[in-house]
Amino acid sequence: MYGKIREHLQKELSQIREAGLYKNERIITSAQDALIRLDSGKEVLNFCANNYLGLSNHPELIKAAKSALDSHGFGMSSVRFICGTTNLHKVLERKIADFFGTEDSILYAACFDANGGVFEPLFAEQDAIISDSLNHASIIDGVRLSKASRYRYKNADMADLELQLQKAQDARFRIVVTDGVFSMDGNVAPLDQIITLAKKYDAMVMVDECHSAGVVGETGRGVTEKFNVRGEVDIITGTLGKAFGGAIGGFTTGKREIIELLRQRSRPYLFSNAIPPSVVGAGIRMFEMMAETSELQKRLQRNTAYFVSKILEAGFDVKPTKSAICAIMLYDAKLSQEFASQLLEEGIYVIGFYYPVVPQGEARIRVQISAAHSHDHLDLAINAFRKVGKVLGVLK
Repeated sequence: MYGKIREHLQKELSQIREAGLYKNERIITSAQDALIRLDSGKEVLNFCANNYLGLSNHPELIKAAKSALDSHGFGMSSVRFICGTTNLHKVLERKIADFFGTEDSILYAACFDANGGVFEPLFAEQDAIISDSLNHASIIDGVRLSKASRYRYKNADMADLELQLQKAQDARFRIVVTDGVFSMDGNVAPLDQIITLAKKYDAMVMVDECHSAGVVGETGRGVTEKFNVRGEVDIITGTLGKAFGGAIGGFTTGKREIIELLRQRSRPYLFSNAIPPSVVGAGIRMFEMMAETSELQKRLQRNTAYFVSKILEAGFDVKPTKSAICAIMLYDAKLSQEFASQLLEEGIYVIGFYYPVVPQGEARIRVQISAAHSHDHLDLAINAFRKVGKVLGVLK
């Protein structure tokens, strides 16, 4: 039976390679940090990790993870409602709610699961989900699992959002769903305006804070802090796998009754193992660190402002950003791969992004700044971008 599909798959893979769209995986042999080592033995500066606060290899989190391993073991071997809930899981859920100013939280294996498991239990045929056109794939997949009517508005376009809300007025319940920071462009959702429209048209609001939590806002509490609307968002989803330590684990936090129902009916929660104690222990320590100081956020914001200003000064085409993501537009998929390859030779680790990760003709290098980057790291990257940009004809 496999013979027929094997030929088909080989053809598909050949076409992907010929189009310059094949994704090769580079192999890292060191801990995640600003400076990493590849299996070739070469050390390079990493500018494409979600390690926004530089916590992926932080000694405090490693210590907390080891402590949880000693006290609670390696794995839970169970889902939460059977025998997969420890006191540590409950502490972390409380700390997440406190951090975001919400009523309760629920943990998932990843935010992909959180987004995949939030819509189907809450919304039915008589309801409506209004989603930003650039929302993450996990939101798109989660919406597909629900039988609710689907509406889509242009990215951060409030006139189009209002139009979609008007179209959805016959629904029993309505919810507007948006990323806090859009991961490929780096722009921030205008959450204050979204909430104003939601109130006008009697809709709930859900925000995915994966790329904004720890990054946006004076103390890194995300877009709700940035727009001074803490407590006004009904559902927030997020991850421990980016700014918050870079491991794994997702969460949904929000209104108490929503979280309670998700514990009863959210399939990724009910049918997936509880996240391991080491991740939970490190997560608890991470939120304690967030409460102690906002120096990492301030350093990240300084680094980002400096890098973006110098890249613009060099003449690159950059998407407007209010986050730690700097999308340097190259438009051609093969060019983005060649650009990334030559940067690696210069000691700068970045990846070219192209279809289907971004739309056709929108290929780019997505640079992600970290609090772990020093000023010298930033200058080395900026100079490498200038050099390669001139060699490949991107810069004059």
